[in-house]
Amino acid sequence: MAFPHAGGSATYWYPLSERLAPAVETLALQYPGRQDRRHEEPLSSIPELADRAFEALADEDPRPLALFGHSLGSILAFEVALRLQAAGRTPAWLFASGYPAPSRLRGGDVHLRGDAGVIDELRTVGGTDPVWLENTEFMQSVLPALRADYTAIETHERGDGALDCPLTMLTGDDDPHTTLDEARAWAEHTTTAFDLRVFPGGHFYLDQHLPEIAELIAVTAKEIAG
Repeated sequence: MAFPHAGGSATYWYPLSERLAPAVETLALQYPGRQDRRHEEPLSSIPELADRAFEALADEDPRPLALFGHSLGSILAFEVALRLQAAGRTPAWLFASGYPAPSRLRGGDVHLRGDAGVIDELRTVGGTDPVWLENTEFMQSVLPALRADYTAIETHERGDGALDCPLTMLTGDDDPHTTLDEARAWAEHTTTAFDLRVFPGGHFYLDQHLPEIAELIAVTAKEIAG
């Protein structure tokens, strides 16, 4: 299952799902307050988002499940994995991307800024077409969900839980949100194998390295399948 970044939606993962199909089935989480769930109230709490996602996954079939989260999605995927583990269904693998380890969370003030400040943050980290950032009507429609996402991740408390499954951390070497030390600290959150993959690029390095990331997931899926 794939977990989007702050302000992201399930459709962000479509290019990756295309590359992985048909060998790997990709499920993408859609957060409340956007696209087909735009009429739902956005959630501003990582624990509440994790509880909802866990409930949705509880009814899924028992095939091996790997979780991949980017930015906010990496922390959310970790929290969902902890819930699955507590329920006796530890994921087969966790891929965390583009965010400090749960024990190294920085907090932040983006959620406290005015609308212009939130939009400036999007310009800084990239990942959003500048055309949309200049579209006032569009931005007004997405800002409530975006602010809720930033509230969720920036107010989430540090944690020290660990998963009994392999964990791969991916990051860009020029990501303002994640230093290499913060990326390496994900090793503290698994009791088994840890791997760090560093790619050239910033916070949205994965847009430029989609083939390599898809190959990494595909190889991992084969390893999981045995």
